Amino acid sequence: MTAHPFLDLAPLTAARFASIEDRVARLLSTEQDVVIMQGEALLPLEGAIRGTAGPGTTALNVVTGPYGQTFGDWLRDCGATVVDLRVPFHAAVTAARIREAFAEHPEIDFVSLVHAEAATGNTNPVAEIGEAVREHGALFYLDAVASVGAEPVLPDAWGVDLCVIGAQKAMGGPAGVSAVSVSERAWARMAANPGAPRRSYLSLLDWKERWIDGGRRALPHAPAQLEMLALEACVERIEAAGLDTVMARHAAAAAATRAGALALGGGLEPYVHEAGDAAPVATTLRAPSGVVASELVASALAADPALPLAAGGGALAKEMIRVNHYGADATREAVLGSLAALGAALADRGLTVDTEGARQHAVANFS
Repeated sequence: MTAHPFLDLAPLTAARFASIEDRVARLLSTEQDVVIMQGEALLPLEGAIRGTAGPGTTALNVVTGPYGQTFGDWLRDCGATVVDLRVPFHAAVTAARIREAFAEHPEIDFVSLVHAEAATGNTNPVAEIGEAVREHGALFYLDAVASVGAEPVLPDAWGVDLCVIGAQKAMGGPAGVSAVSVSERAWARMAANPGAPRRSYLSLLDWKERWIDGGRRALPHAPAQLEMLALEACVERIEAAGLDTVMARHAAAAAATRAGALALGGGLEPYVHEAGDAAPVATTLRAPSGVVASELVASALAADPALPLAAGGGALAKEMIRVNHYGADATREAVLGSLAALGAALADRGLTVDTEGARQHAVANFS
């Protein structure tokens, strides 16, 4: 048989696995335990909730997009009492609203929040929210899957007890592995939770007892080797470029897309109303009245299928366009190509657009 670089690899050692965890911890500037889980980010997202929530939990679940809705479902399935704080998908939640929820429900002992919602294009002010959560004393669970690599993610500085990340968006890495940082408070909550998964793929406690507590010398099961090596490679790439440089590239792509879309005209406008609430990982746009977003995106992609364009999910497919300028697509070329294709698709529908003005405004944000 012919040798293949994706096959015939030497086994991934426990030391190599631990070193990748350490590099992820440095990326997050955290001293907490970091566990790399062998699956897409939904694995630690669900495992962390099921490990720490139960019938005695009262959770404040912030809903600024579809993932917040999913977390509420998991929390209820665990038996927790859930207080949903719903925010329009075109905006961000504020620390003031978190404090209001605490005042109305002082029994809250768990807070779940999505940092950046790539699906809706908003981002939440986690530093300010973390301060409010610390004052109240609740356990803080954060989905930073989309935000890591595009904007700061600082679990220790923000008081986050469970911070879940994935590599497939701004980090430009694989989707098949993910990671979660776990505070001592979170481990204690899990240990005291009789409903926490044990002897299960969802179990974080299994990783603690079989991996961390043993000094990370023996892996509990065979790792997803290719995905682990890809994660190591993408972290190396971020380290070589510098995390600040990678985040600045995403910020520039977001600012360029927003400015270009506003200049383009044709009835296209940002979906997230305030620029300060817009996530650097992806920009969402509202389709013009009478234009179906999914059809507009299909027309744009017909000209160039490689563009990072997508329609919103579910009911949002009628009104929302997503420019997914993350990872390898956080570039001038991807942004300009997306704006040009959207402009052409709008013009084909008889709408007046200023493609050159859009290009100039976008380019100005990359200078």
